[in-house]
Amino acid sequence: MRIRKTFLAVALALGATGAAQAADDLKIGMVLPMSGPFAAYGEQILAGARLYLQQHDEKLGDRKVELVVKDDTGVAPAVSRRVAQELVNRDKVDVLAGFGLTPSAFAVGPLATQAKVPMVVMNAATSSVTEKSPYIVRTSMALPQITAPIATWAVENGIKRVYTVVADYGPGHDAEKQFIETFTEAGGEIVGQVRTPVANPDFAPFLQRVKDTKPDAVFLFVPAGEQGVSFLKGYQERGLADEGIKLISTGDLTDEDVLDAMGQSVGVMTSFHYSEAHDSELNKQYVQSYYKAYPGKRPNFMSVAGYDGMHLIDAVLKKTGGDASGDAFIEAAKGLAWESPRGQVAIDPETRDIVQDIYIREVKEVDGKLQNVEFDRIPEFKDPVKAKN
Repeated sequence: MRIRKTFLAVALALGATGAAQAADDLKIGMVLPMSGPFAAYGEQILAGARLYLQQHDEKLGDRKVELVVKDDTGVAPAVSRRVAQELVNRDKVDVLAGFGLTPSAFAVGPLATQAKVPMVVMNAATSSVTEKSPYIVRTSMALPQITAPIATWAVENGIKRVYTVVADYGPGHDAEKQFIETFTEAGGEIVGQVRTPVANPDFAPFLQRVKDTKPDAVFLFVPAGEQGVSFLKGYQERGLADEGIKLISTGDLTDEDVLDAMGQSVGVMTSFHYSEAHDSELNKQYVQSYYKAYPGKRPNFMSVAGYDGMHLIDAVLKKTGGDASGDAFIEAAKGLAWESPRGQVAIDPETRDIVQDIYIREVKEVDGKLQNVEFDRIPEFKDPVKAKN
């Protein structure tokens, strides 16, 4: 009888402790570029994350949420690692999230493994990001996933000779490799390749090389934002469009955050997973809510990745009863599926990466505003690099 009473007392104590932990505020440490040339990444991801929280009474899985935001300044892996260590060791966060750029995610992955803290990647898009820790799950994209469809579309639409221009870092290498592989397997020819500096590139000499080569099109991948604006302006000024050289790209080139500043971008063809103009009732609600919360700002793919990152954490905690410990979190995340403003998404249980529809889009003027208008869809598309493995 005494043993039974003791066992019951211990069980009740453990249950009370678990309930207390579940009732504690959930601390989410956001590692984001909030200053420097990539500050717009951090602002958009954080805006999407905060919008989800506003719509859910600042709770995820019935736990009140505290966001702790740390600025890693951009391409600065040592800074990313340091601020993530502060979040884990000093702030005692339950979940790490954010990661605007690949070097940041690469630097923090080993820390997530060591501390067994779940890490929700909301942008960094190099294919291998999810392989840097078993505690990583991604709600954004993988570069090969958004690149292969535009390569296929190009060949099917009479583009046979392409010059590739990509930024010289992980995502750029991924985009280059996947485009070349898909394009050449479909019968296309690569007539030139160049990698541009990640920081402050001068596109003039690269654009001249492209013009001199006279391809059917140039395939471009550079970090979303100012570089895309700069490239497109140079593309127009140097007369590549007048020469009949088409511009094809992944959709971050015509990101809504910079689309209004791009000038003559009508007709640019891209493949991507989100457009502000995506035709669904949920996205219309999302866009309206975003405009209301952030007047003068346009929602883009990074905001949606932040929004979906919070949705993922919410759904996980509902499955685990509030338990955010690393192993329980990741196990619950595997196989999750939901409707996002971008369309149907799911977390691949084997790779912990996102599976989603990819759209072929054309920049058009819609009601006086430039929009990425979707006209074709590749459903439930996985990162082709992981799909082969």
